[in-house]
Formats: sequence, C-alpha cells, structure tokens
Amino acid sequence: MKGGDLELGELLAAAEAAPPGESVDVVAHDLQKRFGAEAVSFLFVDLIGQRLVRLAAAGHEPAAAPGEPIALQGSVYDSVLQSQRQHVEPDGQGGRRVITPVTNRGDCIGVLEVSLQSADDTVLRQVRDAAHALAYIIVTDRRFTDLYHQGRRTTETSLAAEIQHQLLPSASCCEAAQFTLAAGLVPADDIGGDTYDYTLDRDTLHLSITDAMGHDTNSALLATLLVGALRRARRGGCDALKQAHHAHQALLSHSHGLATGQLLCVDLETGLCELVNAGHPRPLLLRDNAVEEVKLAVNLPFGVAAPTTYRLQELLLRPGDRLVLLTDGMQERGAAAVDLGSVIHDTRALHPREAVRTLTAAVLDACHGSLKDDATVLILDWHSNRSRPAGPSPDPAATMAYS
Repeated sequence: MKGGDLELGELLAAAEAAPPGESVDVVAHDLQKRFGAEAVSFLFVDLIGQRLVRLAAAGHEPAAAPGEPIALQGSVYDSVLQSQRQHVEPDGQGGRRVITPVTNRGDCIGVLEVSLQSADDTVLRQVRDAAHALAYIIVTDRRFTDLYHQGRRTTETSLAAEIQHQLLPSASCCEAAQFTLAAGLVPADDIGGDTYDYTLDRDTLHLSITDAMGHDTNSALLATLLVGALRRARRGGCDALKQAHHAHQALLSHSHGLATGQLLCVDLETGLCELVNAGHPRPLLLRDNAVEEVKLAVNLPFGVAAPTTYRLQELLLRPGDRLVLLTDGMQERGAAAVDLGSVIHDTRALHPREAVRTLTAAVLDACHGSLKDDATVLILDWHSNRSRPAGPSPDPAATMAYS
C-alpha cells in the first residue's frame, strides 16, 4: 500500500483541471494512488436532511444502485453527520470501511465513504484531510454544474419551490468563533414564500426570516422581490431599520402583495442585536435553561398601503443564549400541536443543525407529512462577547423609528 501526506496544492490543481462534475473522481484517484482505496463514493444530504444520494467515483460503483436514496435517520451516516467524527468498521471483505464527514464551516454537505485494505491512524488522518479538501472543492465546483444540486433532490420539485430555494443561502449552517447558526425549511419540494438569509461581515452578523403571503409561484415571486430589496439595501450598508424601509417601498412600488419579516443585525463584539419585526411571529429565546418568547413590538407587514413606521429594537445576547426565529407555518394548523418551547428545551444540548432537524421533523409529524404552508426555523447560538463594553447593559426596550 502506498502512502504519503496529502499534497493539497496538487489535489486542488487536479480538481481545477478536471470538469466541475468530477470532484469525487479527483479525490478518489488521489486516495487510490496513495492508499489503494476502493469503492470511493460521496453521499449527498438531501434538501430536508432525511435522505442521502450516493455519487460513486468513476470505476468505484457500489453493488447497490448508486442513485437509490438512502434513509438517513438511524443510519451510520446519520451518526457520522451528527457527531462530525470519522467512523471505521470492517467492510466484510477483510478490509476497512471508512466514513468521513464532508463539512464546510458547519454546513454538512455529505459524507465520503472509502474501502481500504488497512487503515492506521496516519491513513485515517489523511482521509479526513481529503474529505475536508473535498468540501471546499464541492463548494467551489457547484457554481459551475447542476450535479450537486440534482443530488440534493430526492423528490420532484415544483416551480415555486425551485424559485424559493434559489433565494436561500447556499449553506444552511455557519460556524464562527462568536456564534453557530443553522436553518431549515419544509416542505422542500412544494409551496413557496418562506425565506431565510444571513451574511457575515467584519463586525456584524446579518439575519433575516421572511414569509411572503400567497400561494405557489405568486408567493415565490413576491419573495424574490423582497429578498432582492433586502440584499440590495444590506449590501449598500443599510442597518436593519433602513433595510425594512427599502423592502416596504419595493413591495409598494412593484407588487400588490404583503410579507412579514424579521431583520436582525448582531454586533460581533458586544452581542447587541438590533432588530425589526414586520408583522412576524416573535422569536423564542432559550436562556438559563428556560424558553421564553422575546417581547417585541410588532409593526405592520411589508407592503401595507398605509402610513407605516418601523421600530428598531434591541436585544443583548449573552453567552449560552439560543435564539430561535420561525415562520407561522411552525405554529399554525396541525403544527400547533407541537410544543415548540419543550422541543427547544429538550434539544438544548444538540448542535443547532440537529435541533433544526428535530423541530422541522416534529412539525412534519404533527401534520402527518402534509403541510399547507411553509415551515421555516433558524437557530442562532451565541457563544461569546469578545469585548463587551463596561457599564450598564442597553435597555432591551430601547427603540428608534423610521417612517
């Protein structure tokens, strides 16, 4: 068996030289050359985190049908994704089956599965390095091919849902020194209207969760207008208050629709969160082992043709806080049977990524798998305030107005 450390520069150069849909082939060839790896494949996590779809490297096709979805819950793959730890077991042919998470900044893209004749600690570390490199390669290559988007679809997607998913960030999870966030939206194959968004700049985390009124493609098109207005304002340097104003004016000028929304700007140094609530369900806050609704003033939705004033409100996040944003699909009709506060409390020890899965699964189960509206949840865990200023905490009820 050949060995040797991973030459990252060579691997990235080979990936760039290959077609964007052959990233797994490049990594498989590298592992085969260095360790005699066999049956190399990458397994995608689908849009709602319930199934996996296998993409085998060329010449490494498994015995099972490569395109057949694999149930994630309770599987060894589920354990690997939840723990983010490599799993090693006998492959039934005298070798070792190695399953390694492929994750980028907390976003679980899938797992890398490899069969090796033998695997000591050095080899296993090299496979982990290869999986980490594969995550970055896929993040880059999926800009140029639909292969990785197709791999995440295990059911037929409606036009409205296709539009909707193009509005979402490409990663549903993000980890940083100060926070971890994760989001989920169900159903993934139909409806349209809910969105979430986030971006991170040097000193601020920007978050939004919105719900465009209406059904099917009409709500998806309204959501497109709304998200476009919010991103334009945000990228122009606007705070949450001015973002709200731009979104409201966009809906008044270009549509006859309404949308609710919650916009947040979190200072990464202090944990001070400035937010606007435009007719949206209030967030839930897990703090000191108790879950409570954040008592926010609720302004009119975006697009209401009436004199509208939005209020900028403040919430000071503390280390250990878990803030949960959601849309009304998580609370209405059959979903109302779910005690969200209890589920949030019971999942407090889980990574936000897994807590999101548990919450959306509970709502799906309560609705017997058939939702009449989108249900979206975004969880933010706040870890630390790196340089909180001395003096009294800001008044949580402090507000500003923008007409």
